[in-house]
Amino acid sequence: MKTVLSTLTFVALSSAAYAGGHASGDAEAGEKEFRKCKACHMIQDAEGENIVRGGRTGPNLWGVVGRTAGTYDDFRYSSSMADAGEAGLVWDEETFVAYVQDPTGYLREYLDDNGARGKMSYRLRDAGDAADIWAYLASVSPEPEMDDAEQTN
Repeated sequence: MKTVLSTLTFVALSSAAYAGGHASGDAEAGEKEFRKCKACHMIQDAEGENIVRGGRTGPNLWGVVGRTAGTYDDFRYSSSMADAGEAGLVWDEETFVAYVQDPTGYLREYLDDNGARGKMSYRLRDAGDAADIWAYLASVSPEPEMDDAEQTN
């Protein structure tokens, strides 16, 4: 029963917290946690300025908030990640937190394909740490662009 309540509480908080573009995590704590990510990922703005100097094994995470999965131009994604993006996967707090906890498992479930694989092998076990990293990424990224339907609501 505790597990069910904890899961329901986390899902409710995650969904509510991102409404309006806000993240539920702690951006300051996320900046510290991002050290685990920068071995593979950098954060570099549109002008080429480094926010966080990091690896190039993974895609640049600047502007990941609201980005369709598998669409950053300067990165070669796995076919499964590209397929997920084509199927409608867009990065928000809920999808990011679930993905970084089990990248391959997430893609397999999302695509309903037991053979799906991504390139990310690292797993961030703690959902709170993942939410903090999301908050940090949101704090250093531009506001996601809204489509016409979102602007009229």
